[in-house]
Amino acid sequence: MKRIIGLIVNPVAGMGGNVGLKGTDGLMHKRALELGAKPVTPKRTDEVVSHIKKKDSITLVVAPGKMGERYIRDCDLPFKVIGVIGADTSNEDTKRISKEMVNNGAELLVFVGGDGTARDVYDAIRSKIPVVAVPAGVKIFSSVFAVSARAAAEIVDAFVEGAEVTEEEVLDIDETAFREGRLASSLYGYLLVPGVKTLLQGGKEASGIGKSAVEGKKEIAQYVVEKMSKGILYLLGPGTTLQAVADKLGVQKTLLGVDAVFEGRLVGTDLNEKGILELFDTYEKRKILLTPIGGNGFIFGRGSKQFTPEVIKRVKRENIMVAGTRDKVNRLECLRVDTGDFEVDRLLSGYVSVAVGYKEEMMIEVRC
Repeated sequence: MKRIIGLIVNPVAGMGGNVGLKGTDGLMHKRALELGAKPVTPKRTDEVVSHIKKKDSITLVVAPGKMGERYIRDCDLPFKVIGVIGADTSNEDTKRISKEMVNNGAELLVFVGGDGTARDVYDAIRSKIPVVAVPAGVKIFSSVFAVSARAAAEIVDAFVEGAEVTEEEVLDIDETAFREGRLASSLYGYLLVPGVKTLLQGGKEASGIGKSAVEGKKEIAQYVVEKMSKGILYLLGPGTTLQAVADKLGVQKTLLGVDAVFEGRLVGTDLNEKGILELFDTYEKRKILLTPIGGNGFIFGRGSKQFTPEVIKRVKRENIMVAGTRDKVNRLECLRVDTGDFEVDRLLSGYVSVAVGYKEEMMIEVRC
């Protein structure tokens, strides 16, 4: 007997990322469109659906139009459309259609979005059926998410094969605080997920604030600054480790944004993709400085969507520097990337050197 799987797509999820808005909750997606943002969920949806191997064992129930139906017409999967939506969609559509899918026999709900979408799904169905969360938002900190769209497809296959389910966290991220450079999160609830731990991203760990963590970041900052060369544009990614680098340089850092430094001077603040590419017209040599997210190890694809595939390709892999405290790095199985472009992810994969202290480096694998 075929398994009935629901599919809901948040059509505006992730649109704020490359334009530097740090989210599209509420009406912020309209601002993202004004800044030239393009929808990211169609590609993510196509990637997960096209990589499901157990297609013969699945029937889809999908939301109408841009919330699902539009992206699966050519995917060789039988489907049924459930619900009605208007020209403008909202989180209320997500909640309502999630409930309708459960009432229509869905055994698993696949949703494409970010932390906000995860909260809406939780509000609607709690633990009635398991979910597969496809990462597509700007804020993707909840442990419920797969590490990538392709990983989400593997989780769907595992569900069809009878994988056991486990509980994973849904976080409530304060988007206003996030846009102001503060990551304020709290536990919102738990959703059931097919328990393929290697394919789930895990939650973000808080940055270390004890004396050893602070001193470790200062040592890293000293080392990184000593390694900086003249004539090179340095793009500093988000995080407290890069904040320590900025402090050492004596420049103001956007804690959760991307800033640019050239020969000790701040030449770009809270940059989006467009701003970064414009700087590339002036500065021929450039490097990216990153720190992994504690707990899940992401260096691209979570919290730094301004570093788009185009930006990464123009910087090149050999000009990407990674730094993190030894304690943080020791707790990571690997580093992860999920840029939205699988070929770029593959280019980034392999072993990299990570600065973990003053003149101390570790080799760690990057996986996609």
